[in-house]
Amino acid sequence: MLAVGRNGVGKTNLLESLHVATQGFSPRTRQDAQLIRFGESAGRVTVAGERAFAPVETSVTLRHGQAKEARLNGARLPSAESLRREFATLVFTPDRLTVIKGGPAARRAYFDRVIGRLSPARAGVPQEYFSALAQRNAALRRIQLRLASVDVLPPWTARVAEAGAALVEARRIVLDRLGPSFAERAGELGLPGAQLTYDAEPPTAEALEARLQRDIDRGVTGLGPHLDDVLVTSDGRDLRQFGSQGEQRLAVLSLLLAEAELLDSPPLLLLDDVLSELDLGRRRVLAARVATMGQTVITATHASALPVEPDQLVEVEHGSAR
Repeated sequence: MLAVGRNGVGKTNLLESLHVATQGFSPRTRQDAQLIRFGESAGRVTVAGERAFAPVETSVTLRHGQAKEARLNGARLPSAESLRREFATLVFTPDRLTVIKGGPAARRAYFDRVIGRLSPARAGVPQEYFSALAQRNAALRRIQLRLASVDVLPPWTARVAEAGAALVEARRIVLDRLGPSFAERAGELGLPGAQLTYDAEPPTAEALEARLQRDIDRGVTGLGPHLDDVLVTSDGRDLRQFGSQGEQRLAVLSLLLAEAELLDSPPLLLLDDVLSELDLGRRRVLAARVATMGQTVITATHASALPVEPDQLVEVEHGSAR
C-alpha cells in the first residue's frame, strides 16, 4: 500500500497507529501521553484485517495516568507489549538512522530487540543480563557508601558473568544469521561490502573480580556486554564515522529487509519517507524486494515516487485517509 500526501498531513501518524496497534508501543516515543490527542483524556487505535484467512482485530486504548489496554479479537491481553508475540511489524523512519549514526547504546538496543524477534526463545536474555547488572551496580554503590561489605558481591558477580555470556552468545548467533542477508540487501541497494562485526568476549567472574576495586570506586560495573558495540561497515569504512547520510539510510533499510527475510512469518513493513533520498534505480530495487515480503505500507508525498503500481493507493489529507 502506498500512502501519499503533502508533508504534515498525517502520513507518519498512520504508520505510527499501525505500529501501536500491532506492537503495543510507538516507534517514535515511549511517552504514551504523547499519543493522545491534545485536549483529550484518552485515545484508541483499532486495526482489523485477516491472518491465515481468519478475521483478526486488535485495539490499544490509552488513558492519561493509566496503563495501556490491549485487546486481540475482543480478549484483553496481559499487556500491550504482548502484541509483539502475535504480530511481526518492522518500521523504518528517518529517526532510525540513530542505529547507525548514534552511539553504541543505540546499536545494542536495536540488535537486542532483533534477538527477540529472530530467536523468541532467547527474547528474555538481554533483560536477564541487565537485571543482574542493575543488582550488581546497586551492591557496588552500597559498598562504596560503606553500607555493605564486599561479601554481598560474589553472587551478583557470578550472575552477571553467566547472564553476560548468554547475551554475548545470543548477539553472535543473531548477527551471524543477519550478516549475510544484510550484505546482500545492501549490495542490491548500492552499498558494497556491507558487514556487521561483533568482536566482544563474554565477561568472566575472574575478569570482573580483577577490576573489583575500580568498580567499587566508580559504583558501576566496567566490563560486560552493556559496553559492547556492533560495527557496521561498507568496504571497511565505519558508517557511523565515515558514511554519508544516504549510506546510513541504506544501511538501516538493509538491516530491516534482512531481518524481514529471516522472520518465521512475513511481517508488516512500515516504511516512512523511505523513497525520498533514493534514486530511481534503488527505488525499483526496493519495490521489487518488498513485493516478496508480506504486507508493506510506504509513505510518500507523490504517487510517482514509487516506480511500480501499488496494490492500494491511499490519499492522506488533514488527518484522514481515503
